Amino acid sequence: MIIEGSSQDPGQYNNPTKGLQYTLTSRTDVTDTIVMANLGYFQLKANPGVLSLALRDGASSEIYKIAKVDGKAQLNGDKVTISLGDLTGTFLTVDATKRAGMESRSISEENQNVQPEDGNKDGIWDSLKNLVGKGDKELSSVNETINIFSVASGHLYERMLGVMMASVLKHTKNPVKFWFLKNYLSPKFIQSVPTIAKALGCEIEFVQYKWPSWLNSQTEKQRIIWGYKILFLDVLFPLNVKKIIFVDADQIVRADMKELIDLDLKGAPYAYTPFCDDRPEMDGFRFWKQGYWRNHLMGRKYHISALYLIDLQRFRQISAGDRLRGQYQGLSQDPNSLANLDQDLPNNMIHHVPIYSLPQEWLWCETWCSDASKSSAKTIDLCNNPLTKEPKLERAQRIAPEWNEYDMKLKKILEGVDTASSTAQKTKSEHSEL
Repeated sequence: MIIEGSSQDPGQYNNPTKGLQYTLTSRTDVTDTIVMANLGYFQLKANPGVLSLALRDGASSEIYKIAKVDGKAQLNGDKVTISLGDLTGTFLTVDATKRAGMESRSISEENQNVQPEDGNKDGIWDSLKNLVGKGDKELSSVNETINIFSVASGHLYERMLGVMMASVLKHTKNPVKFWFLKNYLSPKFIQSVPTIAKALGCEIEFVQYKWPSWLNSQTEKQRIIWGYKILFLDVLFPLNVKKIIFVDADQIVRADMKELIDLDLKGAPYAYTPFCDDRPEMDGFRFWKQGYWRNHLMGRKYHISALYLIDLQRFRQISAGDRLRGQYQGLSQDPNSLANLDQDLPNNMIHHVPIYSLPQEWLWCETWCSDASKSSAKTIDLCNNPLTKEPKLERAQRIAPEWNEYDMKLKKILEGVDTASSTAQKTKSEHSEL
């Protein structure tokens, strides 16, 4: 169920409390989110029951306090008690005011101080980190979780998603956690996730987000999916996830993704790979070299969205999500704009939300890149070729010999899921007959 809300500061002429962080606690889970500049909007998900909404520990609770709440909720001290039982969810209006003596402090400037992923703050581990030697730092680096985000729609892309996962895990010693947008995954794939995670030795978690009613919607399914890739990066994931890598489902990884996590983005909130520029026969399809894009980019590269690294701390600190949504709201008034929403929007905003350009080796695609550069590719993207229109599976098996090996591995895992499902269904049927 969805809890939506608007968080305002009445002491600042009801300005949205942009950047303020809230936590929602139930009997079994704790989730969190950040307030958008857009109408002070926030959204949280929970199961039915009695819930507790509070300001997140740290800068949010130090600077602000909840003064009033309107909606199906009650303010009890520093917390809001919510009884959630309506399938339509609920909407809250929260007044948050600055504490005495905190008038000069800015929540946006202090949100970069995110708690460590284990949830400890100023604890024993933080003290010990100052004493460790080089070997312990290397061990900490090896144990750091690599977070990978991806989306898929349809059985073909779900199949390719499994191959992508296997290829990521093949090339790293670090633990890996995959985050999948649940909105468009099939029930069969969702059911198989626990078995896949156990067999591959990784974590898998689903993320969901309800498209806000105030944000211009898209009608084409593909455009909606592209929107989820870029418009809600600041609110899709728990606030203690520091960096995450988006990887297209139809991609094969040949390098350790830890290399990407460790890159210094020089202050940029995210990093993309520019399109390759070394297949002359594709010049007619390079729309970014003519017209509007040539003038807008002013010599800068046009970047592809098949793979990108997001520094979520920096992304939230500079309100990149608010900036992207604001630009999207304006451009999406014209149905002919943002034809490739997930690429066009960040490239359009390059002057306001800078992009760090990854080395070309991080994304190789046969359509745009030379054969000679394939040997150094760290990832291979199975992007379509408008000249050949070769089917995706044929393309995968031809370009990447290891694809079949990964695919067979996933096929065996899923056969186990099907067998278990069939057995359970048979048992259920026999019990029904009895």
